[in-house]
Amino acid sequence: MACKVLVVCGSPVVASADLLRKLAGECDHVVAVDRGLDALLGAGLGCDVYVGDADTVSDAGRALVDAATDFEVERHGPYKDYTDLALALDSARRRWPGAEVVATCATGGRPDMALSVLGLLAGYADAPVWIEEDEVTARILHQDETWTIKGAEGKTFSIIAIAPNTEISEHGLEWELDHSPLGLLADTGISNVVRETARIQVHQGVAIAYLLHQGFIGTVDKNNRS
Repeated sequence: MACKVLVVCGSPVVASADLLRKLAGECDHVVAVDRGLDALLGAGLGCDVYVGDADTVSDAGRALVDAATDFEVERHGPYKDYTDLALALDSARRRWPGAEVVATCATGGRPDMALSVLGLLAGYADAPVWIEEDEVTARILHQDETWTIKGAEGKTFSIIAIAPNTEISEHGLEWELDHSPLGLLADTGISNVVRETARIQVHQGVAIAYLLHQGFIGTVDKNNRS
């Protein structure tokens, strides 16, 4: 049976200690990506593997990496062709083939890095990929993958195509689609509302689906989703 790996990224926007503890308890392994080690330490947690060039981790975190005995270290030089997250995902593939990935501390900070993070996670097609932050749960959906959402009535849901020629179905929402094309980065799927148990399926392409943890913000108007 495939395992679940928590990948704690290095965004300066850090997930809460409560969320980190919850996610770590639900996963089989924890990978710290450079500054992500500081987020784990702040929550009283450790990791199984550290991956990075140690350019953003704190001095205290770097000292732990240098003297590591309780976790494995994959340390890379600062002049490299890949980001720390790319190397961390490669490490997860090698160590735990077919592992489901849950990424946190992955959003916020530099916009170029945030977009790169989405691209890297979208490229991990080995198993389901989740992004968990305090305000949102997101799922990367590849072709023929489905997300069933229960107990989220009244919450905001959005889906965005991140590959060309994407086709989706979504049911159990205020606005439903059935085998509908979704333009690359188009706003067609933005700011929907969960009405009952929802089922989201990607028939072709790749999309990222977001479930906001707070209730719907805006006016429910069939002609205006703003």
